[in-house]
Amino acid sequence: MNATVRPAGAGDLDELDRLEQVAFSGDRFTRRQLWHLVNRAHALTLVIEGDPGLLGYGTLLFRRGSRRARLYSFCVHPRARGAGLGRGLLEALMTAARQRGCERLQLEVRADNRVALGLYRRMGFRLVGWLEDYYADGCAAWRMALPLVDDERAAIGAAS
Repeated sequence: MNATVRPAGAGDLDELDRLEQVAFSGDRFTRRQLWHLVNRAHALTLVIEGDPGLLGYGTLLFRRGSRRARLYSFCVHPRARGAGLGRGLLEALMTAARQRGCERLQLEVRADNRVALGLYRRMGFRLVGWLEDYYADGCAAWRMALPLVDDERAAIGAAS
């Protein structure tokens, strides 16, 4: 599948909103929240642009003074899943976090989302915590972390 990863812009808001509706059954961002993430937050949103339209997006949150980034949202359109687009998007987000000086990438993922858990594990993320009743529907979540520098990678590997 032919696709390009690029930073999201204000003109992507309609498609980001549609993607959010198609990709998630609950805990969706509102249009206003998406606008804030793209335009105002201390964040970076990358999109996968294909034919037709946006096929996925991922948002990293950054905290001033921290060397840790948080993968805040990540999705691939259901019709584009299985084509390696998620892996490519995740690699681009990891590169962007490293370029900003981050040493660690963290995320939370639904405990029942086996596809996402598999992708994150294949990309080197490790389970670091269990979050009971994390989502609005009561589903638990796993907190996962990925060291972005070699010395922390060795420390997490020893702990897991």
